[in-house]
Amino acid sequence: MKKSILYFLCLSFSISSIQAYAQENIGKQLPKVLSPEVEPNNATTFRLIAPDASKVALTGNWMQQTSASAPQVNMVKDNNGVWSVKQDSLGSDLYLYNFIIDGVRINDPLNVYQIRDVSNVFNYFITNGENAEYYKTKSVPHGSMIKQWYPSAINQAERRLTVYTPPGYEETKEKYPVLYLLHGMGGDEDAWPTLGRVAQIMDNLIAAGKAKPMIVVMPNGHTSNSATPGSSEKGEYPIEFVTPDVGSGDMESNFGEIIKFVEKNYRVKKDKKNRAIAGLSMGGSHSLFISSYYPNTFDYIGLFSAAYRINDKVKRDVYDNFEQNLLKQKEIGYQLYWIGMGKTDFLYKTGTDFRKKLDDIGMKYTYRESEGGHTWSNWRDYLVEFAGELF
Repeated sequence: MKKSILYFLCLSFSISSIQAYAQENIGKQLPKVLSPEVEPNNATTFRLIAPDASKVALTGNWMQQTSASAPQVNMVKDNNGVWSVKQDSLGSDLYLYNFIIDGVRINDPLNVYQIRDVSNVFNYFITNGENAEYYKTKSVPHGSMIKQWYPSAINQAERRLTVYTPPGYEETKEKYPVLYLLHGMGGDEDAWPTLGRVAQIMDNLIAAGKAKPMIVVMPNGHTSNSATPGSSEKGEYPIEFVTPDVGSGDMESNFGEIIKFVEKNYRVKKDKKNRAIAGLSMGGSHSLFISSYYPNTFDYIGLFSAAYRINDKVKRDVYDNFEQNLLKQKEIGYQLYWIGMGKTDFLYKTGTDFRKKLDDIGMKYTYRESEGGHTWSNWRDYLVEFAGELF
């Protein structure tokens, strides 16, 4: 009996200890505060509990940049030490933001949803209506997102890409068309899945019958890195926007190895009419050079805020023979050459000059000009439009 009582006491103490340990990181019970709070009309309120702060401001990617410092709006503190500010004019989109508390930029501790963009981490939220509904996870059949390593001649080892397979891929023997989707400078194979919301967009488009089921392949376009930061043999290294490979031609010249790997390991249709390639900024540059270098490979080409030749000092066939390659691409033909550009994009003139080059040789294209600049807001919308035109 004594042993039973002793065992019970020890067990109770152990359970109490576990409960105490599990609660160790909770700290003082804070007031229940919501941030951000998105209303049906997309007006959004931000809050921060900081009773000892002297000044708190909100900065977000919807704000107009007027100087070198981050655009911001001041928040107001109430009697409980909660700072808040309301933004009334937000449209339908996925937005990024941070707080600035006494000069220090921080993430919103009340919002667990975060995204990394190159070397910065932001909180995010999604408003309502229009294309933002494509960015949300809905109750529709879902595809899968796979992190896949493949052998590469670039570094004589392995590199990583991300692959989206459509709903039902695992249950059937069906073969699918494939879209190769390329990121911009500073990005990696995680950029389109996170900032670009590829899985959500494709799931929702396919469920609505607005896009055909397809495989989407998102490689790492920085050939000096084998994978996204923290996932490669380089470990937890400082993240750079401009890496040594930019403009080298390595990605473009070796893109065939990605196609070969995908067609060996995934059920894809292996012909021109079932292949598409698209990319944003640097990835747009990659896409235009790759598609002309392999002129009988892609029937659909998408250039989103595309750069042109990033480093004209590099001598590679993929660059130096571009005019001849482009003429060959025109001669062979294609289904869609789609170009999107924001009115205030810093690459606007680059895009204008490139379209003139296409006009001069009589190469047909579809042009979509949107509001805004060099932003994910545009690139997500371009993907929604472009994907609906494929295959």
